[in-house]
Amino acid sequence: LSSAQRKRLRGLAHDLDPTVMIGKQGLTDAVLGEIDQALALRELIKARFVVAREEKKELAAEIESRLGCACAGLVGH
Repeated sequence: LSSAQRKRLRGLAHDLDPTVMIGKQGLTDAVLGEIDQALALRELIKARFVVAREEKKELAAEIESRLGCACAGLVGH
């Protein structure tokens, strides 16, 4: 995604409620299935991570690679 596309998607996602919660157990097959299903219904979703800051980046990269989607941005700790 280009920076302009990321900026537009972050603006559209601002008012969305988190669709998926990724907890302390990390990325399970059930969570990946939920994310995949949510992306099939809508093209843009918001996920909430309940993990350490460093782990959040790793999990986002794993979601991108396993599901073939793109992350528009990460906000917060």
